[in-house]
Amino acid sequence: MASINTSTLLQWLNQYLEVSRFKDYCPNGLQVEGAPTVRHIVTGVTASQALLEAAVERGADTVLVHHGWFWKNEDERIRGMKKKRLAFALKHDLNLIAYHLPLDAHPIVGNNTQLARQLGLRQDLDEEGRPVGIGPSNLIQTGYLDQPETLENLAKNICEKLQRSPLVVGNPQQVIQRVAWCTGGAQGFMQEAIDAGVDLYISGEASEPTFHYAQESDTAYVGAGHHATERYGVKALGEKIAEKFGLNVDFLDINNPI
Repeated sequence: MASINTSTLLQWLNQYLEVSRFKDYCPNGLQVEGAPTVRHIVTGVTASQALLEAAVERGADTVLVHHGWFWKNEDERIRGMKKKRLAFALKHDLNLIAYHLPLDAHPIVGNNTQLARQLGLRQDLDEEGRPVGIGPSNLIQTGYLDQPETLENLAKNICEKLQRSPLVVGNPQQVIQRVAWCTGGAQGFMQEAIDAGVDLYISGEASEPTFHYAQESDTAYVGAGHHATERYGVKALGEKIAEKFGLNVDFLDINNPI
């Protein structure tokens, strides 16, 4: 079975995901130190108790996720759910590695690029062939459909591809071709999408003002699910690791309807 020093893997990940570009809400990279050698990685969206337990059941030494721990402005005390998770990780000598914004924005394995591939969206590309980004840290991607679709039909396609019913705001018969999207809790970027002149903005979550932005701008909105839109980046990253280093990598989708 192939193996790699944890520090060597982290060095490659930090460089590949261009971590230094981002000012994030949590620490990126190694969040909990475990085994010094990585042989078996379990990837998933969130470092939940269920994912940690599943990783141990499979004999993994490392958990790699998009949503890790130690978020800015959260309660810093180690108690309750946080104590249980941390105690479990330490008991089983698990490495916990997490990448948040760097994994959203990466031009190849990033959540936004991977969501575009799932939904058949063509990305706007710059002269170097990288996806065009707008908004804070260029997180929002823009692009288009090869063939215009009604909002109703596009929503049905999203439901089929992501296996969940999306929240849809707009005229079902509105014709959609230009699209902006940002996975996860990116509803706060709706104005940037409107300013970009798109027909539709897709994010993972919506909030109360999202409805009014959509209604009063004639820019349709689809909330396709925070978890549902962010399954694909960490899965693609795990596949990249397996290909490059020959490690055993399993993606586990611990369902979350939100």
